[in-house]
Amino acid sequence: MIAILSDMLSSPLMVRGLLAALLVGISAPIIGTYLVQRRLALLGDGIGHVALTGVALGWLAAAWAGAANQDQWAIPGAVAASIVGSVMIEVVRSRGRTSGDVALALLFYGGIAGGVLLISMAGGTSANLTAYLFGSIATVTSADLTWTVILAALIIAVGLGLRPALFSLSYDEDFARATGLPVRFLNILIAIVAALTVSVAMRVVGVLLVSAIMIVPVAIAQLVCRSFAGTMHVAMAIGAAVAVAGLTITYVKPYSAGSTIVVLAIAIYGVVSMVRPLFHRVEPHHKHEDDADSEFGGQETCNA
Repeated sequence: MIAILSDMLSSPLMVRGLLAALLVGISAPIIGTYLVQRRLALLGDGIGHVALTGVALGWLAAAWAGAANQDQWAIPGAVAASIVGSVMIEVVRSRGRTSGDVALALLFYGGIAGGVLLISMAGGTSANLTAYLFGSIATVTSADLTWTVILAALIIAVGLGLRPALFSLSYDEDFARATGLPVRFLNILIAIVAALTVSVAMRVVGVLLVSAIMIVPVAIAQLVCRSFAGTMHVAMAIGAAVAVAGLTITYVKPYSAGSTIVVLAIAIYGVVSMVRPLFHRVEPHHKHEDDADSEFGGQETCNA
């Protein structure tokens, strides 16, 4: 094992991949914790499909600008499109003009169709989108890593720095509004951070699997933790562990990195689900008085 890690760290390509996977594993479950609490676990999927259109828009803009490397414009395009899409879905949801599942369906289908159409207009083919659909850690460039570091830092800063306010919003939106919190702004902020999370994870697990790395570590943590903060911290640790472990496995075996990471996370969830009844049973849901007490100054508990 030590020899494998030594070989990986001796390769600049694998070092970039490890850093990207580690940052995604840490940052994605942060926003995932809020989405699970708000029962918006599929939001990441919808944004991911819109991000695919953003990738194609980046390619199209690069083609119009005569850029030598069209792929370098992909992540900025994905960031812009996913932010616009996430804000739109939040506005539609908050105004109640259509149900949440219908709005997500529009994102799903429109994102995929728009991505394929625009990539064709840019002179590419749907094959150019494969790395973004399923992830391709081997194609992470220095520029991609720079974007990953910047976006992950923003996600961590917002997710942890504003946790009391975002927890209050996720716990009870009416209570948050009554206490004077800027509910609309915070709702849009969560949507934007979710969009950034999709963009940062796109290269590692792909837009079709991005929601899994956001949600599955949180689902595992909920099985063993009772407090909101405890769940978030454990989910971050699990996300980092499965991301690095999955990438290490694919260094030895010719498997897809994104698929391996997600399957490993789901396998851990299955094992924990089977083992958990053998230990003291705890309530996995956050909406409990003890959870609010834990977040706002009470004692945090995490029963493993």
